[in-house]
Amino acid sequence: MDIGEVSKISKLPVSTIRFYEEKGLIRSVGRKGLRRYFAKDVIEKLALIALGRNVGLSLDDIGAMFTADGLVVDRGCLLDKAEILDKKIAEMSAMRDGLRHAAACSTINHLECPKFLRYLNIAGHSGYRPKSKL
Repeated sequence: MDIGEVSKISKLPVSTIRFYEEKGLIRSVGRKGLRRYFAKDVIEKLALIALGRNVGLSLDDIGAMFTADGLVVDRGCLLDKAEILDKKIAEMSAMRDGLRHAAACSTINHLECPKFLRYLNIAGHSGYRPKSKL
């Protein structure tokens, strides 16, 4: 497949595909003129890269999984990422619940609602800090 087909199927810009090739994550199988050509399995590799990026893996982490013998998964790294996602999901769920409560709460001043204040406390411990204007 030429790079344009890969781009269309993977829904990635050509520039991203070139970048991944420069980083050694994927390899073209040849060129015809200025067009790069890739084996069909590049789509699976690009999907694995996208999955890794979506869960917070660095390109170096992902690249280490692609060996000459095929895909070698660092199970410990994946478990660590799963733990991070579990914590993030819990935080996001609490924030969602807080928003729903605030929308339905009949208290005029939400800062007088004990349940809303608990949600604020959870959100305050999640690491969000407003940007400094300095």
